[in-house]
Amino acid sequence: MKNKRENKLYWRRLDNSAKIFPISAGKKYSTVFRLSVVLKEKIEPKILEEAVNQALEKYKSFQVKMKPGFFWYYLEHNPKLPIIEEEQDYPCKYIDARHNNNYLFKVTYFQNKINIDIFHSLTDGNSGTIFFKEIIYTYLELMHPEVLDEEERRIRKIDYNTEDSYMKNYDKKAKSNASGKKAYVLKGKKIKLGARSVIHEIIDLEGLKKESKKERVTITQYLTAVLIYSIYQENYVKAKGKRPIKVCIPVNLKKFFSSKTMSNFFSYITVEAQMKKDNLDTFEKILDFVKKDFHKRLTQEEIIKTMSTNVKIGNNPFIRPIPLVVKKAIVRLSYLEIRKYTTTTFSNIGRIGILGKYKDYIDYFLMLIAPEPVEKIKCSSCTFENKMVFTFTSILQDNRVEKRFYEFLKEKGIKIEIESNGVLDDISRKSKSKEK
Repeated sequence: MKNKRENKLYWRRLDNSAKIFPISAGKKYSTVFRLSVVLKEKIEPKILEEAVNQALEKYKSFQVKMKPGFFWYYLEHNPKLPIIEEEQDYPCKYIDARHNNNYLFKVTYFQNKINIDIFHSLTDGNSGTIFFKEIIYTYLELMHPEVLDEEERRIRKIDYNTEDSYMKNYDKKAKSNASGKKAYVLKGKKIKLGARSVIHEIIDLEGLKKESKKERVTITQYLTAVLIYSIYQENYVKAKGKRPIKVCIPVNLKKFFSSKTMSNFFSYITVEAQMKKDNLDTFEKILDFVKKDFHKRLTQEEIIKTMSTNVKIGNNPFIRPIPLVVKKAIVRLSYLEIRKYTTTTFSNIGRIGILGKYKDYIDYFLMLIAPEPVEKIKCSSCTFENKMVFTFTSILQDNRVEKRFYEFLKEKGIKIEIESNGVLDDISRKSKSKEK
């Protein structure tokens, strides 16, 4: 009875980043990201359902629903079980909690693939991956108990909390140096009826490492430069763009601060490429610019400035006492303006590490983030073993940027394959359709 009573009383405030998402989110701006795993065997739905329920017992911070307070939304215990069903819609769609047993995440499956779509108020990509891995581990243990025994399970230690690490680490005196220039907005006709194009570019990691090492840059820097170059060649020049191409790069703050929170704890840097002013008309010039810009922005001092500015906005003494119903109108209007300061987002959550024997059942992982009316293309990537998957999610009718990105890497001798959801399938004759 004690546990039931504790669960009933459980509630927590949203972290500093999470406060804004439920106020600004909707069908056009879902603020949902997806993680997927492609297994080497077909999914058993009943086993998956049991695995999710067992994972929730260990990660209680996901077993919550969102409630409106007078000033902000908050989270409290959700006594219902999550709904697990076959994938029937486009990824990263807005999660209507009323039709999802009030959960802020949704688990689906299709053939040999498991997906989890997560509303950003619940957590970020790195902590979401921890929970998703627990589901995968548990599912594989239930499917193969004779191979994955108790010894394997004991390796996994759970030592996480739900503290607001923003409030713990921000600097009241820090001031941001963020640019006030609006960004170039991708041009093109939108796909109708709310459809989304998904194109996965499966890259040979060793080949990509070799090319990045030759250029003396990190993989994230290299791919950011390829992305800017592809946008420049296939969209910017043809549209006679004048504003800078600005790429938002989310940053995992756990690499800079001591934190084990399962709540959001990320910031970002914005790479601002002023194409005409800085004469960035070749890949070599763009790559050199990106390398220098990363070195300038990706320091603890600069990260603290950006993070602290966002914390101060969320704790503004003039904003805090405004009733939630009024906040919604103010935030949604301001967010329409804020989104004009980014061309696209590229989120790289890096290597997804999996314990020994479990790896035998996994082919690769995927990460997807939702495109928006302003950021019409969004990019994400993750790595498992020797496969890095770079994903484009788009609401544009053409795939010129995606195609140029693919062709550029091939020209550099890097092995790369394509998979898509078939919405735009002319990027390669070899395209396969594995996303429903």
